[in-house]
Amino acid sequence: MTEKASNPKDAIASNKLPLHLVSPIVKAYQAIAHFLGNVKYGAWNFRAAGARASVYKSALERHVDAWWEGQELDPVDGTPHLANALACLNILIEAKEMGKLEDDRPPSNAPALERLRAEFEALMPKIRERYADKNPKHYSIADTEAP
Repeated sequence: MTEKASNPKDAIASNKLPLHLVSPIVKAYQAIAHFLGNVKYGAWNFRAAGARASVYKSALERHVDAWWEGQELDPVDGTPHLANALACLNILIEAKEMGKLEDDRPPSNAPALERLRAEFEALMPKIRERYADKNPKHYSIADTEAP
């Protein structure tokens, strides 16, 4: 992106966060999920009371898992699972940044996980090569049989 030589604001604004890059569709998803939280739990409850990391991680995973398994909307209230997942991430981020996150994550095993992922990722090309003659059908959500 180039600055307009005729507008001094461009020189200053070019180093500001490019908030115009956040999708209005994503903002709408976030808004409906936060509206749901507003109605169910009270506006900004997590700012006042704080948030426990494990509670929001579990909710995030439930919503993502339900979406992954083909359920677009929460059957309880009709809100999109992906919207609710975004709200969980929003709350975790804000609570962390505001010092209101009860960080109850388990002791870290990050070095072991990094080592294991690297080991398994190095194995992947060998597996592909070993079974290069195979051409299996890869199933997707489109292959789900109607109940």
